[in-house]
Amino acid sequence: MTQVETVTSSADKAKLAAAALLVIGGLTAYYLLAAKGALVQWGGLLALLAGAVALFFTSETGRSLIGFGRDSVREVKKVVWPTRKESLQMTGYVFAFVVVMALFLWLTDKTLEWVLYDLVLGWKR
Repeated sequence: MTQVETVTSSADKAKLAAAALLVIGGLTAYYLLAAKGALVQWGGLLALLAGAVALFFTSETGRSLIGFGRDSVREVKKVVWPTRKESLQMTGYVFAFVVVMALFLWLTDKTLEWVLYDLVLGWKR
């Protein structure tokens, strides 16, 4: 496993701050442009959000997020998925276990009910 040491430069901090300001600006523009119409309102919001995303992905944090995504996809490709037959067998095992456990708990409940109410307390129903 590779050890990654992150050193955040002031340029990266400035990029992240600018991206945050673009998000805030997009939300502000959305509400301020309400009188101009929905197309202008949504256009301003989407344009500023796209700029914020683009700026974020040029920072070191954004690049490491992209790298994490690539590594995750690579790991998912290594997974050996069960066949349909194996999936159906395991599902059957789970259902059988649930039925057996339900019967066991029901029998335990009825036995305790009989012992406590009929034998100990003498309450006949």
